[in-house]
Amino acid sequence: MAPDTADLRAEVKASLALLQERAPGRSVEIRIPPYAAVQAIPGLTHRRGTPSAVVETDAVTWLALASGELTWAQAVASGRLHASGERSDLSRWLPLTLGD
Repeated sequence: MAPDTADLRAEVKASLALLQERAPGRSVEIRIPPYAAVQAIPGLTHRRGTPSAVVETDAVTWLALASGELTWAQAVASGRLHASGERSDLSRWLPLTLGD
């Protein structure tokens, strides 16, 4: 059974908020369409236009990364995640377990 859209949205937003808390900054834009897009990760601040570093994936993949069910390397190798630019490898901050 597919996850409920409202539940997916809430889980994506909560996990992205946790990432922003743990890796504050604005050097990488993390996009989980159609649910959310945030900027995080320390480094040069992106202010307008297309960011120089972007991570984009679907909600199910993002939540698998956040929970540790999927590694960064697995997501990239499978094509489920697209990352470009400096600092776009978020493996340092994943998974986003509550005990971290």
